Amino acid sequence: MATQGKPPQTIDFEVAKQLDGGYTARAIGYSIFTQGEDWDDLNTMVRDAVRCHFDDEIVPPIIHLHCKARE
Repeated sequence: MATQGKPPQTIDFEVAKQLDGGYTARAIGYSIFTQGEDWDDLNTMVRDAVRCHFDDEIVPPIIHLHCKARE
């Protein structure tokens, strides 16, 4: 799904550790959601999800993962 206008320079994800293991990541301001078995897998899945969401020529060059504190 491509977006119109100037491409974003960064995209931020809110990351949550799941009780049953693994992590989930939800983009802030975009309809992107993914999950990974461990931190390395999550990083790979996030990069893949961002590339799938944006056209190749407008993929944000910076991705931030923000870990959500457990309540």
